[in-house]
Amino acid sequence: MTSMLFEPVSLGPLKLDNRIVIAPMCQYSSENGAATDWHMIHLGHLALSGAGLLIIEATGVEPEGRISYADMGLYSDHTEKALARVLEGVRRYSSMPIAIQLAHAGRKASTDLPWVGGKQIAPDAKNGWQTFGPSSLGFHPTDNPPVALDKAGMKRVRDAFVAAAKRSARLGLAGIEIHSAHGYLLHEFLSPHANQRTDSYGGSLENRMRFPLEIFDAVREAFPAGRPVWVRLSAQDWAEGGWTLAESVEYSKALKQRGAAAIHVSSGGLTPKQLIKMEPHYQVPFSKEIKEKAGIQTIAVGLITDPRQAEQILRKGEADMVALARGMLYDPRWPWHAAAELGARIKPPPQYLRSAPHEHADLFIKD
Repeated sequence: MTSMLFEPVSLGPLKLDNRIVIAPMCQYSSENGAATDWHMIHLGHLALSGAGLLIIEATGVEPEGRISYADMGLYSDHTEKALARVLEGVRRYSSMPIAIQLAHAGRKASTDLPWVGGKQIAPDAKNGWQTFGPSSLGFHPTDNPPVALDKAGMKRVRDAFVAAAKRSARLGLAGIEIHSAHGYLLHEFLSPHANQRTDSYGGSLENRMRFPLEIFDAVREAFPAGRPVWVRLSAQDWAEGGWTLAESVEYSKALKQRGAAAIHVSSGGLTPKQLIKMEPHYQVPFSKEIKEKAGIQTIAVGLITDPRQAEQILRKGEADMVALARGMLYDPRWPWHAAAELGARIKPPPQYLRSAPHEHADLFIKD
């Protein structure tokens, strides 16, 4: 039986060699928003993995939209030039399609590095700044509260997404994923736990979806029509009174109507009150629900680590693609090992052809 995981798939107009996606993972290794040599090593390493698509980490569309002071941005000629240098090095040895996740961290911005605690940094402290959100409600009760975005602030953010989309196009990136998950700005507009506005951007589901949909429309218009734009969302908040799976289905329907190529289905991140039972496959049912009820392609993600598990997700119609993040860091040759286990073949760089083990001598495509 042919492995479905290694069958080609189309993400909108983008053709992928297989259905393995490397999910975006923040590296907290940028300098003033600019990609560094670490990113060339990191992305270059993953670009040799044999996956179908590589998505660059959450990339701030304005300086205040970064999660931390060491996050990547794409909001100036300097940050664009830095990423161009990295991409030039990676593409020299890999033809893997590379996309980017454009993001704004909202009230969860201005934090320290995760390996030193990741707490919010006050606006008047070194490496800190004033955060923004739909309402003046902090993520943690002890956080400095965000400034509620007014119409001018929302226009500034929307324009920043457009400018970053245009920079992404100039960089030759194959697609854009808009970050609408994990408690960051667009998710904050969606969830009643963060959005308590009384204007046309708060209250009803239609109103709470309005700004995220405006961002999608603006990015879709600014990015070349022949390249896909899709959205990552948190399917639910895992907290009573928050964003729900049923609302995610309606949001996904609206995105499909606007030309979204897929929904990358994650969950949580909006409130510290969330109660998540994390186990293998725990987010896949959300992907299945959105795929079936919204009629849109989905990317499943979250504790998918076993090749046969990934294969079954696809065969059961629960998703069209599967994404790995931490698992790919732990095993950057996961697609090779998956191909060996599932009886598929994969094309490595010619420098690595001699690494095929004896028991899988026909694993590599040499042409």
